[in-house]
Amino acid sequence: MKQYKKLTYIFLIFFLIGGCKNSEKKIIEKENSLEIVVSCEEESNLEQYINDGWKIKKEYSEEKVCSWKTIAATKDCDLEKDKGCKIVQPDKMGEERIYLLEK
Repeated sequence: MKQYKKLTYIFLIFFLIGGCKNSEKKIIEKENSLEIVVSCEEESNLEQYINDGWKIKKEYSEEKVCSWKTIAATKDCDLEKDKGCKIVQPDKMGEERIYLLEK
């Protein structure tokens, strides 16, 4: 049972790490629309687009993990010697904001 629980934690950690990046800003441009994604309190240049004539069509946000920390799986785990007993868990949570703009 203990091994099953540990394997489940490890699988969950790799799944979460594989799907997330620390901070990112993406800009996806199509013909007359633009999507700007700003993660983890990163500055956006949204005002520049608004000044250029773009209008915010839709805006929404989602909670996101901004950073991760490594902890020991058990009390007697030595993180320096035993690499197999490390568990990675969320450290800081933040917000990912998505702006849909159109001309």
